Amino acid sequence: MRPAREYNFDGLVGPSHNYAGLSFGNVASFNNVKSASNPKQAALQGLAKMRALAQRGFAQALLPPQDRPNFRLLRSLGFTGSDADIIAKAYKESPVILACAYSASPMWTANAATVSPSADTGDGRVHFTAANLNNKLHRAFEHPQSARALRAIFHDKRYFAVHDALPGTPAFGDEGAANHTRLCAAHGKEGVELFVYGRVEFDPSAPAPTRYPARQTLEASQAVARLHGLVDERTVYIQQNPDVIDQGVFHNDVIAVGNGNVLFHHEQAFADEAAGLARLKAAMEGVGAQLQTIRVPTSEVSVQDAVSSYLFNSQLLSKADGKMALVIPHECEEIGAVDRYLKALVASGGPVDELIHFDLRQSMRNGGGPACLRLRVALTDEEANAMHQGVVMTETLYQTLVAWVEKHYRDRLEPADLADPKLAQEVHAALEDLSRILGLPGLYEL
Repeated sequence: MRPAREYNFDGLVGPSHNYAGLSFGNVASFNNVKSASNPKQAALQGLAKMRALAQRGFAQALLPPQDRPNFRLLRSLGFTGSDADIIAKAYKESPVILACAYSASPMWTANAATVSPSADTGDGRVHFTAANLNNKLHRAFEHPQSARALRAIFHDKRYFAVHDALPGTPAFGDEGAANHTRLCAAHGKEGVELFVYGRVEFDPSAPAPTRYPARQTLEASQAVARLHGLVDERTVYIQQNPDVIDQGVFHNDVIAVGNGNVLFHHEQAFADEAAGLARLKAAMEGVGAQLQTIRVPTSEVSVQDAVSSYLFNSQLLSKADGKMALVIPHECEEIGAVDRYLKALVASGGPVDELIHFDLRQSMRNGGGPACLRLRVALTDEEANAMHQGVVMTETLYQTLVAWVEKHYRDRLEPADLADPKLAQEVHAALEDLSRILGLPGLYEL
């Protein structure tokens, strides 16, 4: 075993953060459609979380926002002319398409890719597969820039392999790490990779949700496992409960989260809980680890309360003393059943003995909490030294980025503001400045 630690790569919220309600099935996003957003506050809230966790000694880095609006998307749909002409035509003819092109959803880096550490892969490198996100137009064009950013940061091919997205067809719908959890005894040891899928494309008789779409397929999860060279005995596939998808649980990370040997999940999370957890337990025993589950019963926390609070879209982090901290949004304190459950959890003497609260209300209103904002990457010291260092969160970088946000971001963005060609110019100027700050020249030259 080579010692390793887990880095959390948080998405830096982009200057076009807005509430367009584009994600059918994501209740929070849909409920806040067309309300005014505050991009400056959203970015500063995210940066505050990154800084606080870095100060606590957790390994913290960031992924940059993507260029917006996505003119490649707009041109591919027949909008022509100058940039200003394209924006004007899109807003007049289809404001929803313009909103898709302006979406700041790459802030949800849990959807950027699926990651397998070197301890698990066939060639001993860290593998990334960019998620195709083909279920939603506003996300389906993210993966080229996601792969580009990952290759810029993890550029040394001796240690890293970045795969392009799977084919953009319904059969291979892939939403990245939001439906993937790695469980292990230690980050540097062989672990078990858990893939949670919503439906089976090639088996029409398999259960599936009826109200909201299942975004992750079994076939996509299996393809990612093959690309990463994962061992069958240490790879487990469990189907998400179709009923909870229909209640607004659009990704597994809205109903379950894992870290180390602990799986924290709602009792309704999985389609066949007993069989799935039995397979997971057996796989964990195969790597010398004992699976520990924290099962939240419906009688204590309803699915509705779990979705409203984003209880499970929390970060479960290992501390130096061997215990774990749960990073939660303030909304968890505001829903009585969730607040009571969490206080009892911390007092129970189990693996979780601390709650870390953050105000992420701008992100929460757009349908994502602490776990949506981060991509977990387990790295050895050698691998960590080989990645691009300009994205690692330090106090100096934090202060620089706060000043950058204060300079470039608006503090109010209405849906009608997307028609303003000056917004596109502002975003471009901000990202050009950011590429210099992060030491990633040419990142936005597509």
